[in-house]
Amino acid sequence: MKNQAIFIPLVFLAALFFSPSLMAGTVCSGSENTAITPTTPTTDFDIHADGTVTHKPTGLMWMRCSLGQTWDGSTCTGSASTHTWQGALQAAEDLNAGGGFAGHRDWRLPGIKELKSIVEERCYEPAIHGSVFPGMSSSWFWSSSPGAYATDDAWSLSFNYGYVYDHYKNYNYQARLVRGGQ
Repeated sequence: MKNQAIFIPLVFLAALFFSPSLMAGTVCSGSENTAITPTTPTTDFDIHADGTVTHKPTGLMWMRCSLGQTWDGSTCTGSASTHTWQGALQAAEDLNAGGGFAGHRDWRLPGIKELKSIVEERCYEPAIHGSVFPGMSSSWFWSSSPGAYATDDAWSLSFNYGYVYDHYKNYNYQARLVRGGQ
């Protein structure tokens, strides 16, 4: 009986310390399916103090905050702005013309494949790595990719579940800017 009394707490501690969710670490700011291996683990990113992050697999540098939000040194504050597709393209040009961000003046709206590369499939509501991209909403985000179906459509991505869809360019969605690549 004495051995059983010691064995049960040891089994509990082993389960606690070696559970897959604790070994992988929580990556989501919303809901998380710990049965899925992270698709964009923290080790895939070089996080910079200036409010940017470099995604090592693609070499792309991303703004950690959505357009309209401000990087305060540790998180994104304020509300993300929304834009039509043309407005999001123009917002990137305006940012660059106004001095840029984090010492760079070549920010742009990402292509749909680039935007999809930062979706965290383990997370939902939002489907993005919460510590890499803090203050993120589950909203639709514009890409620079025109739609294939009609000339008045463009590809967008919902960070609710990581869905990709072409929408009318006159819808108002959020934007996250990138540099490099292409």
